[in-house]
This record gives sequence, structure tokens and C-alpha cells, in this order.
Amino acid sequence: MKLFVLGGAKSGKSAFAQKRAEEEFRADSRYKHLCFLATAQAGDEEMSLRIRRHQERRGKPWETVEEHLEIDAIIEEAEPDRLILVDCLTVWLSNVMAEDRGWVRERMDRLIQAIGLSKAGLIIVANEVGLGIVPANPLAREYRDHAGRLNQMVGNAVPEVYFVAAGIPLKMK
Repeated sequence: MKLFVLGGAKSGKSAFAQKRAEEEFRADSRYKHLCFLATAQAGDEEMSLRIRRHQERRGKPWETVEEHLEIDAIIEEAEPDRLILVDCLTVWLSNVMAEDRGWVRERMDRLIQAIGLSKAGLIIVANEVGLGIVPANPLAREYRDHAGRLNQMVGNAVPEVYFVAAGIPLKMK
């Protein structure tokens, strides 16, 4: 299983992805481990609270792996008995851009390669940031452009894609 879930902020995409992961975990006996690959970092108290709420909502049998940059290695090296929920690629992209903007395309390519090589089940969550107005500053436009390209790359790399709005999933592919 390789599935991509897109949506806006607070659209319900993470809840939908978690529900799908839990259903797949219960239905498919090959999966022995349910893993949440968290890309966010707790940079302030409000973000720490958000992370805690997400962890509490997941509960057992979830294992949480926190990695804000090297998610490609985790995805590629995961055993076939793992079902990994990656939440979220747009946060990961902002982490990559903050680290070194010169390597963004190479990191995106490595991620797509890892998705293709992975034997684990994958559910990948990302924000769709291209539905609004063109940002006023160059860095925001660069981020929006990279996010759009990354979403296209992932959408093409997996067999199943959903768009979630108002808590309602729409199967796109």
C-alpha cells in the first residue's frame, strides 16, 4: 500500500490518513508495526502542545519516530511488515529549506526514490498550498513552488491519491 493524502490546513487530512492506516493495519496481516513518522519539531510551547495532542489521539499501537530531515532513509530501509504514516511533507520541506535551500531538489529526488524502493506500506500526508494567491515575498513563492512540485512528484509515484476538504476525502487516483 502506497497512498498520498493532500488537503489544506485543518482539512481533516491527518485524521483521514490515520483512520486509513489503522484500518489497513487491522485488515492486512503482513503489517506488524504501525509507525508515525513525525516531521514537525517543537520549537515553541504551542507546537509542543499540538504534538502532544496528536500523540494522544493516536495512542496504541502506534510507534512514533521523530525525524525532521532524513525521512528518505527511514522510508527506504523500513521492513515490509511496517505501515508508516508520514505527517507531513510540507513541514519536512520547510525543514529542508531552513537547513540548506541549495539541496531542496536533490532531497526531493531522494525522497521519491525512497518511496519507490520502499517495501513498507506508506501513507503520506501533505498540505496543498497552491490553491491560494501568489505569495508576496520571494521565499514564500519559492516554498510554494517546491511544495507544488513535490506534491506532483509524490502523486505520480504512488498508486492512490486523496484530496481532503471539510473532512471529506475525495479519491483523485
